[in-house]
Amino acid sequence: MNLHLTDKVIVVTGGAKGIGKGIALKLAEEGAIPVIVGRNGKDNELAIKEIAVAGGKSFAVTADLISDEACRLAIDAVIKKFGRIEGLVNNAGINDSVGLEKGSYAEFLTSLHKNLIHYYLMAHYALPSLIKSKGAIVNIGSKVAETGQGNTSAYAASNGGRNALTREWAVELLPYGIRVNAVIVAESFTPLYQNWISTFPNPEEKLRSITDKIPLGRRMTTAEEIANTVAFLLSDASSHTTGQLIHVDGGYVHLDRSL
Repeated sequence: MNLHLTDKVIVVTGGAKGIGKGIALKLAEEGAIPVIVGRNGKDNELAIKEIAVAGGKSFAVTADLISDEACRLAIDAVIKKFGRIEGLVNNAGINDSVGLEKGSYAEFLTSLHKNLIHYYLMAHYALPSLIKSKGAIVNIGSKVAETGQGNTSAYAASNGGRNALTREWAVELLPYGIRVNAVIVAESFTPLYQNWISTFPNPEEKLRSITDKIPLGRRMTTAEEIANTVAFLLSDASSHTTGQLIHVDGGYVHLDRSL
């Protein structure tokens, strides 16, 4: 479909792998210019090459978004290259298992930086450009904020914060015509997910026990399915949609998993 995203510069954090990469590929397919912001330069370049082979355009900025300065410099690099930003997808993060019983203050705070604080910082520094372009923001979130998981307090808190910021920014940015929405993910098979599954004695059995609880199709949500919704929310096709938490999860969160 044509979402009229041609040549729109859209920043995608964590865009070199997993869900972020799926989003970058979809945006390029729609004619946009995804700017991949990631900490591993080699991974960034591989994603750039994949997009180029598919006939798309993209750009990459290597940055570890754990600090204020890194986020500012990343946005500065995009403005220096293109002079504009039409969209921001906050996606980077990791479920790092910082729990309550065995966690610590330092680990909890570090996890918030990895998973929540850069969402604020990237939006803060991109905002002047987004105001000029009347752009859009999409935050990627996780079911963990709503369902809990166990032994992941910091990640759960971060995702609760992502949901809250989505609605707060939607209100604050109404005067500028900037729409802010979130896509909430439940079970999607990414390299990080593969690493986690591999820690179990019988990974295939564990994976099957998870997919059996996903109502629609008894399967994982694909990165492309998530990316399709993100692209829609960044486009004028969703011109009257803001402040929404949209679950692309096969019914995992809101349908009875005993179906």
